[in-house]
Amino acid sequence: MLWNLRIRAAERGVWKSAQMRRMLADAGLEISAGKMSSWWAGTPATMRLEELDVLCSVLKCSPTDLMSPEPDKVAARRPRATETVNGNNQDHGAGNGGVSPVVTPRFGRPRSEPPL
Repeated sequence: MLWNLRIRAAERGVWKSAQMRRMLADAGLEISAGKMSSWWAGTPATMRLEELDVLCSVLKCSPTDLMSPEPDKVAARRPRATETVNGNNQDHGAGNGGVSPVVTPRFGRPRSEPPL
C-alpha cells in the first residue's frame, strides 16, 4: 500500500507532524512522538483500526484516501513458478492458465488424535 498521509494532511493545511499530533490529541487519540514520526515519514507497518478511524475523522477523509494499492508490489511477492511444497514440486499457475493448485480437505482423516 502507498501511504498518503502527508498529501492528505497538506490538503487540510497541516504541514508538520507535531501539528497533526495535536489535532489527533484534541480528537482523543494520544500517540507518541515516535509513532507520529513513523506515520509521517513513511508507511506504518501496522495501524489499529481505532487509530485509522480517528485519523480519517481529523483529516475528513476515508481510509481509501490515505492508502492506495500497489499491485506491482503484490505481484513481485508471489512465489516463483516452481517451488517445493511438502517435498513435491508444485506448479503455482505457470502452466495451468494462472490457476492455483486444487486443495482437497482432509475430512475424516485428522492429522493426530487429541490427548486422552
